[in-house]
Amino acid sequence: MAASLSYFSGVSLSATEKPSIPSLSTSHNRRVCFSNSSRSKHKHHDCVSLSSRWKPPCTARAIKIVAAAQKEPLKVMIAGAPASGKGTQCEIIKNKFGLVHISAGDLLRAEIATGSENGKKAKEFMEKGMLVPNEIVVMMVKERLMKPDVEQNGWLLDGYPRSLSQAMALENLGIRPDIFILLEVSDELLVERVVGRRLDPVTGKIYHLKYSPPENEEIASRLTQRFDDTEEKVKLRLKTHYQNVESVISLYESVMFKVNGDVSKEEVFSEIDKGISAILENKRTVDSASMAAGVAQ
Repeated sequence: MAASLSYFSGVSLSATEKPSIPSLSTSHNRRVCFSNSSRSKHKHHDCVSLSSRWKPPCTARAIKIVAAAQKEPLKVMIAGAPASGKGTQCEIIKNKFGLVHISAGDLLRAEIATGSENGKKAKEFMEKGMLVPNEIVVMMVKERLMKPDVEQNGWLLDGYPRSLSQAMALENLGIRPDIFILLEVSDELLVERVVGRRLDPVTGKIYHLKYSPPENEEIASRLTQRFDDTEEKVKLRLKTHYQNVESVISLYESVMFKVNGDVSKEEVFSEIDKGISAILENKRTVDSASMAAGVAQ
């Protein structure tokens, strides 16, 4: 994130870098004289050439300071089985940390809703509980991550990658998270969450008939069930998830942060908050050290 020019107002100039005072400066490098009190009776003066004493800050040094002040945005991935609570936690994370929430599933469903060729192909795979081929999703995710709002605020990638090949595709594009959050939930609870989940087509809000029912009858009457939110399909999706998750975990092991998703959403976020806050604190330390090094040079 580029530092504004106002950053330089906080940098102290050395004795040889003090700016000229407009009221005293004159054209053609004229000399300005200051009276010396000890010699005033002899009308002697000490003269200083402003042009010879003041020099502007070195351009190269200024560039180093700006580069050191730039902050790398936070990059977060969150993973878990279907109905593990990723959507709920993403909303809370986005609101607290200001990250751009990117869901590969939402991107795919948008393609399906528009009836595009990619959407039709994706739907065929999703209905069978299979992963959508990389060539359909990877470029879609890449293009979203390159948008200005993401580059400025950082990103929260929800539910992607789901396989080693997808993760490697992101690695090859230089896309890697600072922290990989894995929500762990029991299968019994996952199935219960999926079967009772409903979507409000007007607002896009997700409800659950048991855990998060709609506010009124009007909303309840228009709720729909996603075509892949049935018990049969979720079991297929769980099987696929477990077949692929281990390989993804192995790639992100160094930045892995596991969270028990069986507890309340408040308890889940409390743990996530600790993990992200620790990453941010480490980033601040690194940024401060980089800025200090840039100023020193």
